[in-house]
Amino acid sequence: MERGKMAELESLETAAEHERILREIESTDTACIGPTLRSVYDGEEHGRFMEKLEARIRNHDREIEKMCNFHYQGFVDSITELLKVRGEAQKLKNQVTDTNRKLQNEGKELIIAMEELKQCRLQQRNISATVDKLTLCLPVLEMYSKLREQMKSKRHYPALKTLEHLEHTYLPQVSHYRFCKIMVDNIPKLREEIKEVSMSDLKDFLESIRKHSDKIGETAMKQAQQQRNLDNIVSQHPRISGGKKSKKELCASSDLEVKNTSPMSEQDSGILDVEDEDEDEEVPGAQDLVDFSPVYRCLHIYSVLGARETFENYYRKQRRKQARLVLQPPSNMHETLDGYRKYFNQIVGFFVVEDHILHTTQGLVNRAYIDELWEMALSKTIAALRTHSSYCSDPSLVLDLKNLIVLFADTLQGYGFPVNQLFDMLLEIQDQYSETLLKKWSGVFRNILDSDNYSPIPVTNEEVYKKIVGQFPFQDAELEKQSFPKKFPFSEFVPKVYNQIKEFIYACLKFSEDLHLSSTEVDDMIRKSTNLLLTRTLSNCLQNVIKRRNVGLTEDARHAAEEEIYTNLNQKIDQFLQLADYDWMAMEPGSRASDYLVDLIGFLRSTFAVFTHLPGKVAQTACMSACKHLSTSLMQMLLEAEVRQLTLGALQQFNLDVEECEQFARSGPVPGFQGDTLQLAFIDLRQLLDLFIQWDWSTYLADYGQPTCKYLRVNPTTALILLEKMRDTSRKNNVFAQFRKNERDKQKLIDTVAKQLRSLINSHHS
Repeated sequence: MERGKMAELESLETAAEHERILREIESTDTACIGPTLRSVYDGEEHGRFMEKLEARIRNHDREIEKMCNFHYQGFVDSITELLKVRGEAQKLKNQVTDTNRKLQNEGKELIIAMEELKQCRLQQRNISATVDKLTLCLPVLEMYSKLREQMKSKRHYPALKTLEHLEHTYLPQVSHYRFCKIMVDNIPKLREEIKEVSMSDLKDFLESIRKHSDKIGETAMKQAQQQRNLDNIVSQHPRISGGKKSKKELCASSDLEVKNTSPMSEQDSGILDVEDEDEDEEVPGAQDLVDFSPVYRCLHIYSVLGARETFENYYRKQRRKQARLVLQPPSNMHETLDGYRKYFNQIVGFFVVEDHILHTTQGLVNRAYIDELWEMALSKTIAALRTHSSYCSDPSLVLDLKNLIVLFADTLQGYGFPVNQLFDMLLEIQDQYSETLLKKWSGVFRNILDSDNYSPIPVTNEEVYKKIVGQFPFQDAELEKQSFPKKFPFSEFVPKVYNQIKEFIYACLKFSEDLHLSSTEVDDMIRKSTNLLLTRTLSNCLQNVIKRRNVGLTEDARHAAEEEIYTNLNQKIDQFLQLADYDWMAMEPGSRASDYLVDLIGFLRSTFAVFTHLPGKVAQTACMSACKHLSTSLMQMLLEAEVRQLTLGALQQFNLDVEECEQFARSGPVPGFQGDTLQLAFIDLRQLLDLFIQWDWSTYLADYGQPTCKYLRVNPTTALILLEKMRDTSRKNNVFAQFRKNERDKQKLIDTVAKQLRSLINSHHS
């Protein structure tokens, strides 16, 4: 029972589902019916659905048939009406056709006129469009023509600006035309052509600058010379400078002017011809020789084209190459002054150009680049001058070279280049100049000495006497008192040599001019050169004369000359000894010999180095005499009455000075001494100092008078005097604490030694 109810329920549900599907099929678009049908076939009752579908189709067919039967009579009536209308329509068609034929016949002329009007309107429109297009194209063509004209006349920078306007302003408005496309395609080629042509102009400029650097430098150095002359005039006559323009203001300033207004500025290669000027005429500034417009044009062009860095690198590379060529001196430069002058002119010309480029362009060259070039130029120039000046043996040429170097340095210093190294190098050349002067004056001295008769100069009257004294400032009261005729105590070579020494000093002073040296430095320079003239050149000439046997010198004259040497040397030693300043009460000695004695030994060494050219006996005698005089003077200084007291520390300092003297004697200042012969000059001092410093009285007193005595050269009187000076000191202080246990023992010891010394002295006198 229940099973039957369930089956009936399922059947009802299936029927309801099929009804729903049928309604969807009837109401759904055919394109979307697929899902509906799929739901039928997904179920198991599609057979029953088909039956239901067939029943629904039959039902719709019956409804269609009923509808057709209901409207059939109306359809028949409509057909009948249409058949009646067809006849009327045919009549209307015939009328329309006839009317159309008549209208066509009547409107042919109008059509022809309208066609003509149409053509006219079309032509008018075309002409207007053509005028509008030409209005756009003509400026393009004019600009292109202008561009070609500018390039033809080599006005490259304006051509580049025209090209920029053409490309960015005019061509975009007519870019669809074929000729414009050709122009657009040609623009890169035009730019490249402008670059190449402007670079060619730059190369021509660089080549011309290289060829004319000497002319540029010559002009700059003339300008510097004029300024120096003007400064000298103003310094000598300061009053004339007030209210007047200086020549520096009248001359061109250091900033170089560019001649862009010249009608040839677009074509020239950079150098303008200038006639040679007279010395008194205004010297044109170096800038007046140079037209820098090719550089500026090329720089602007490359900047606009975005290739400024390429241009800068090319310019600097080429100028570095030119700098190396300029700095390479010719092999024969040292032969003439013109060789040096041309070398300097080229260097100055190069840096004048670079200085102007630095100040008139923004970054084409910079200070670091200029400084690098100048450092290279300075080192190469100094090296070249050192090499070539060393070949010169003519002092006049060396002096002219110095003046040229000073002008070269002053010129470049005016442009801001540091030139201290050039002036330092001139001090080196000064030494060479001094050597050439010494060689020249050596010949002068030889000629004077060879032509002299070595006889006293006779004078017969006051006029001749004053003339000779005017040449040589000789003063002798005894000679002035003598009546005429009388004789000077020297021959004619003395005033002649004196005058030549003055000429030598003047020649040295000429070199020191314009070197920016202080008066002290000039004095030192003159003193050094003059000392060499006297101690080497003149001394050698005199030595050669003395050594010659055929010179008419008498034996008394030779002895007098030798004695004069010994006397003057001893006097010089006395001058040094006057500088001695011992602290006789010093408790401790210094660490080295006294300064005055070190200077004295240095003087003796340099003096005896010159004496080696004298006859051996004379040099040895002079050296031995000097050492003995020094030893005696030191002994007197130690024993003089003014020195009432002295300490062991002072004695030890004195010992350091004596050791310095002994070291000098051992060094052999003059060859020819056997063993310690020269050192024996200081034996008295040495034994005396050893006795007191070592306090070796027992040995001295025991061995006194024996040939083998260690202190054989110590005189008891001398020892007693020195001991008394030390005893007076010991009474006031405790300096002898190292020799005794107490004050009583010390005083007793000194008294005992003094007593024994007096005994020796008395026994010696008896």
